[in-house]
Parts: sequence; C-alpha cells; structure tokens
Amino acid sequence: MDKFDDIIKSEKPVLIDFFATWCGPCKMMHPVLEELHDKVGERARIIKIDIDKNQELSAIYNVRSVPTLMIFQNGELKWRTSGVQSVQALEQELEKYY
Repeated sequence: MDKFDDIIKSEKPVLIDFFATWCGPCKMMHPVLEELHDKVGERARIIKIDIDKNQELSAIYNVRSVPTLMIFQNGELKWRTSGVQSVQALEQELEKYY
C-alpha cells in the first residue's frame, strides 16, 4: 500500500489499470496500454494492478468490475472509468494532466 501511495503522488499523471488474469476484456486492454505507453512515453506512467493479488487495494478503491482504469496525480484521483477504452480516449484523458 505504501508503494502504491508513493506511485500515485507523482506530479506526472499515473494511469492505473485494475485487471484480472481471467478477464477477457482485460486481455483486450493489454495491447491498447502498450500502444498508449509508446505514444505518451515519459509524460505519464501506466501501471497494471492484478485485483486478485491486490484485494485490499481493490477494496479501498471500490473496484467492482474489470478492467477499471483510474488516473491519479499528486495523490488525487482525477478520472475513473470501467470497461475497454481506446488508445485515443485514454491519450486524450491523460493529456489533460501534463
């Protein structure tokens, strides 16, 4: 948990992908996040969190469905959505926080 808090306190926007290995839509997000990482480079961090291995964190952030995507900056939750997203939609959302 402390490590997570350190990560989200970044001035750089941090996109968190709460996922599960058994989740079909989560598997669809993997190449989307890789392409997004290639596009945004060092301007943002992208972190994947397995809800089955991080149940306490998932409970704290009330993750009820996967994938759930959140953007944090300076320790604050700035944006949240669930379901598969496009590279363009995520890139547009991240750009608000550069």
